[in-house]
Amino acid sequence: MEEGSLWHQWSMMRSLLAILQWWGFNVTVIIMNKWIFQKLDFKFPLSVSCVHFVCSSIGAYIVIKVLKIKPLIVVDPEDRWKRIFPMSFVFCINIVLGNISLRYIPVSFMQTIKSFTPATTVVLQWLVWRKYFDWRIWASLVPIVGGILLTSITELSFNVFGFCAALFGCLATSTKTILAESLLHGYKFDSINTVYYMAPFATMILGVPAFLLEGNGILDWFEAHPSPWSALVIIFSSGVVAFCLNFSIFYVIHSTTAVTFNVAGNLKVAVAVLVSWMIFRNPISPLNGVGCGITLVGCTFYGYVSHMLSQQQPGTPRTPCTPRNKMELLIPLVNDKVEGKV
Repeated sequence: MEEGSLWHQWSMMRSLLAILQWWGFNVTVIIMNKWIFQKLDFKFPLSVSCVHFVCSSIGAYIVIKVLKIKPLIVVDPEDRWKRIFPMSFVFCINIVLGNISLRYIPVSFMQTIKSFTPATTVVLQWLVWRKYFDWRIWASLVPIVGGILLTSITELSFNVFGFCAALFGCLATSTKTILAESLLHGYKFDSINTVYYMAPFATMILGVPAFLLEGNGILDWFEAHPSPWSALVIIFSSGVVAFCLNFSIFYVIHSTTAVTFNVAGNLKVAVAVLVSWMIFRNPISPLNGVGCGITLVGCTFYGYVSHMLSQQQPGTPRTPCTPRNKMELLIPLVNDKVEGKV
């Protein structure tokens, strides 16, 4: 009895620590990216994304090949180009759009829009793949859509370009989710192996555009900035934190249940919004805050409904996009995307 009680307490403590470190890395990388664009005046989202990809490639290699903390999931060379490369392309677009949106709109607004991802995922699967979804899934999307509309209408720092970047980022995340179901079929990727294979491809895809479009601007920034070297330390540190975030996702998934993971993910958005407001003091109207709250409640309800449907007996109709177990969450599909990270 006593051993069972101690084990239960340790399990709860481990879950709490896993969630807290996940929140910490997630909020830190978002705040650092916003700080880079706003305070350091480094307005080059392609280059920031490229730095993240390089750091994540190196970090994943060290974890898998050097430290051997995670075993390598072997992928055939042919599958790397046929399956991993298309995923990496969408993965790259998703990260870039997230960083572009952070340059133009506040963290609070960007995070709220990213919560629209469940709705875009369901709609895309219904339109393109003609998949069946339970009516409760559709009902759970109503508060998400309503909250996003209210937040957008009442946003005091609204920027059309930043809004569109965040919205298309949701579509990119949804596309990545749908592609993962078909292209990665047969491979049980975790977040570290996902980064190990996708980050080098993403670096290759983004490196040339970043150099051509932002190279001259970076040189001008380097000459004009009063302390460019310390600024570069912050920029590369954000890349290291971005990789640590991917590692923390793997840890939190293995330490919590699917329901806890969903609720913690939505609370994480609230924490990011609060911390960003405390640092950057962007104006938030009462109705804007209400809209953000409605969206987060809707996302939590969506996760709850998805989980309940996944627990139905075999033979009972279930939503195709509902994870059957936590292993299906090992590929970072929705938040994590996440937003401001690799």
